[in-house]
Amino acid sequence: MNLKQIKTLLSLGENQRVEFKSSIRNLEELGRTVCGFLNSAGGYLICGVSESEGVIGIESSHDAVTKLERYLLEHISPKAFVAVQAEELDKKLVISIEVPAGSDVPYAFKDVIYIRTGELTQVAKSQTIRDIVMRHQVEPERWERRFSFADIERDLDVQEIRTTIAEAGNVRRVLFRDAKDISMVLEDFSVARYGRLTNGGDVLFSTNPAIRLPQTRIRAMCYSSDKAGDTFIDMKSFEGPLHRIFEDAYAFIIRNTSSSSKFIKGNPKRLDAPLYPEEAVREALINALAHRDYSAASGGVSIHVYPHRLEIWNSGALPEGVTEQSLLKGQISILRNPDIAHVLYLRGFMEKAGRGSVLMVQKCLDSGLPSPFWKSDPKLGVTVTFSTPEVKL
Repeated sequence: MNLKQIKTLLSLGENQRVEFKSSIRNLEELGRTVCGFLNSAGGYLICGVSESEGVIGIESSHDAVTKLERYLLEHISPKAFVAVQAEELDKKLVISIEVPAGSDVPYAFKDVIYIRTGELTQVAKSQTIRDIVMRHQVEPERWERRFSFADIERDLDVQEIRTTIAEAGNVRRVLFRDAKDISMVLEDFSVARYGRLTNGGDVLFSTNPAIRLPQTRIRAMCYSSDKAGDTFIDMKSFEGPLHRIFEDAYAFIIRNTSSSSKFIKGNPKRLDAPLYPEEAVREALINALAHRDYSAASGGVSIHVYPHRLEIWNSGALPEGVTEQSLLKGQISILRNPDIAHVLYLRGFMEKAGRGSVLMVQKCLDSGLPSPFWKSDPKLGVTVTFSTPEVKL
């Protein structure tokens, strides 16, 4: 969540999806509210703010965000994607907690289920819990939660799992029951059950998921002109665990994209940088991999590099409630693959839920480029396009 969003929420006041807290001292109260958001439509919890006094700030240690993240991970079940971040507003520290609508309802905080009723967080009554459970049971199981045909003994990329354990441990975002037991770690990541790997676990951690799931490949093409044709300068197909193909695909983009050069006052040396901002391109690519529709074998992710534009496409339309226009402003995340997204979050690839598109826009504008442009079609998928100033979209 950026500062502009926080100020907008402050001006609107508290409601079913927004709550203010003057401090973070009462962790139990924060946990109950987050649980209520998860079981409802998601929401924002902003700490260091009073509805009557405005921004009052909080006195906090340097690791307050980490401690709060660990507390929520430890006491909310099942595990959920919740983004905690510190921001400075009016020279005062505030902490925002962004909570997407949960995909695995009902959620419980310390074994108690809470819901939002208007501006209040309340213990769910037995009838409400039954309604939540029954409604969830009639929904088809998410593709990422279905069992994979991968052999959990032979097909796993153990080094990829160990790297993920180390990265998650470095930022203290997950509590492992036994970090040395691979099977238990996969269960802690919610990508394995009963000794079997899920499709999400296959995508993230198997040596080559494309053997079973050809739609996990990334196809990348570089054209000699701004019109798609048969003449390619470079063409590759990438396969492997998600993190590896992400890095390979990004390297392809950098290799086939020209650099921009500029001089900064006081520095005699020329500064060279990629034509499109690194953070914006990486955000677009990781979003395509995390939010795409994996269920169709004919789907996938593709990259098209032209001299004056870059297109990243993924199968599946934007989630219900998300539009091309709302992406420009940022909003509560709606996750198609929350298990995959959660592991990416633990590794630091999806740091700020709901504002990745805002970051992409800002980085491009800061670099003197047009804003990225999204196009979504229920049948054709989602395409995000970066362009140089010479191109009119």
